[in-house]
Amino acid sequence: MELDPLLLSRIQFAFVVSFHAIFPVFTIGLASYIALLEGIAFRTGSAQWARLSQFWIKIFAVVFGMGVVSGLVMAFQFGTNWSEFSYRTSNFIGPTLSYEVVTAFFLEAAFLGVLLFGRNKVPPGLHLFSAIMVAVGTFISSFWILSTNSWMHTPAGYEMREGMVHVTSWAQAIFNPSFAYRFTHMAIASFLTGGFVVAGVSAYYLLRKHAVEPSRKALKMCLVMLFFLAPLQAYVGDLHGLNTLEYQPVKVAAMEGAWDTQRGLPLLLFAIPDARNETNHFEVGIPKLASLILTHDLDGEVQGLKDWPAEERPPVGIVFWAFRIMVGIGLLMIVVATIGVVQMLRGRLESSPRYLQVLRLMVPMPFIAVLAGWVVTEVGRQPWMMWGEITVADGLTPSLTGPMALFTLVGYMLVYAAVFTAGVYYLTRVVRKGMVIEVAHEEEDYARPKRPFSATDVELDVGDDPEPDAREPDYTPEREEGR
Repeated sequence: MELDPLLLSRIQFAFVVSFHAIFPVFTIGLASYIALLEGIAFRTGSAQWARLSQFWIKIFAVVFGMGVVSGLVMAFQFGTNWSEFSYRTSNFIGPTLSYEVVTAFFLEAAFLGVLLFGRNKVPPGLHLFSAIMVAVGTFISSFWILSTNSWMHTPAGYEMREGMVHVTSWAQAIFNPSFAYRFTHMAIASFLTGGFVVAGVSAYYLLRKHAVEPSRKALKMCLVMLFFLAPLQAYVGDLHGLNTLEYQPVKVAAMEGAWDTQRGLPLLLFAIPDARNETNHFEVGIPKLASLILTHDLDGEVQGLKDWPAEERPPVGIVFWAFRIMVGIGLLMIVVATIGVVQMLRGRLESSPRYLQVLRLMVPMPFIAVLAGWVVTEVGRQPWMMWGEITVADGLTPSLTGPMALFTLVGYMLVYAAVFTAGVYYLTRVVRKGMVIEVAHEEEDYARPKRPFSATDVELDVGDDPEPDAREPDYTPEREEGR
């Protein structure tokens, strides 16, 4: 059996992208949350907020490192597996990927060191500024990456000369027709991911009666944010879908499992698409609802997959079900966030162990939704790498052989499995250890410079409540890390 380098390269890139995507979508939201905690701590002088921030900075540092490693490998593949595509689009993709490194990666790397090790070593205002810069850096990075990816889907501001892309308008190319929708959709997804992870860990601590006060504060903050952002994400997703219908209608047809162009298209809740026979089996749907959503008209016309040649259609079954997984989890997020806010307003949040357990189980859900969304986006544009111009077969490295592609694929899987296992193991240990605090008897104002060591410090676990008249414990993470 001859190994197909094209198929293996597609599997390899899908694996690496899927592995990488779960890290930035978490760190973008978490970086903004850390900046918010640092801002509140700086403004109020409360050590509770500083403790929360320091705990999540540890989590952020590990996940950020894993994201950087996997992201670098993904970039290398443009040269190893997709050199023809990289060469033909180099006039646009080369500069944009370089801008991401120069404007975002350097910014994050410089201020991340201050954020990790600068507390009580630099002025509090500078430490807060470093947290803000790290958060800004994550958004700048996502700006360039999503601009590049969106251009591959909806290319603009270019012309082809002898098979090469030449940029005619940088503004049109960078801010291409789908960029605003993708960037907004991913930004909200990042906040939802960070919010559900923080809420799940906070619920876990409340169930353990550990770090009760800071966990209560964190959980309430997250629930309020999720209550507003989860429905907003559904609205932005609808706008993104309408944009996709305009520029990539065949992808929408695959998402809806629509084979024939028709008016009053039903919204299929369940079906088994059959690409060979160009039909669906066991359809269960809501009449005319898909037409209403896509055209805002119950009898609106939606193109079917048969309007395109079979070789220009994406794999229908994968896109169809990935889309439903993403939407289903999105609706679940709305329900869970709404119940949480209702419980909070009734004062029953901490006395609802079943709901707290639900929040724990929700931690992996946003990651699954993000992966499903990427599958819809990337598999849905097949067979194109650059929509309408360059197919995946055209973009493959000409000299790449099947055994070479298989060797690197297996290598990546083994290395990434080791990295992921080690990372999850360490993160699990950090979460299980919890937040350990220390009480300083001489200083209690967070904004006041602290001594790095003090013989009068007494170590306590956060779960141990101090006496009612005890002053709020001061937090010095250097002591914790130096023990």
